Amino acid sequence: MEAATELSNVQKELLKLYAHNVSDEQLRSIKQMLADFFAKEIDRQMAELWKENSWGEEKIEAWKTGHYRTPYKP
Repeated sequence: MEAATELSNVQKELLKLYAHNVSDEQLRSIKQMLADFFAKEIDRQMAELWKENSWGEEKIEAWKTGHYRTPYKP
């Protein structure tokens, strides 16, 4: 795998924060904000996926009884 040579836009913005000391409470708030943002984004993407594929309760039931593991092949 090739290493990334350029920082992403998110990494660049977060690096700007490193120039400032924040309290432990502020750090916890920042972490919570980031977690909330990504959780909301995942929810949005999942809702879109379900809508695009017209999935419903029957899909959940099929997943409950399905066997999706594949054997290990070195």
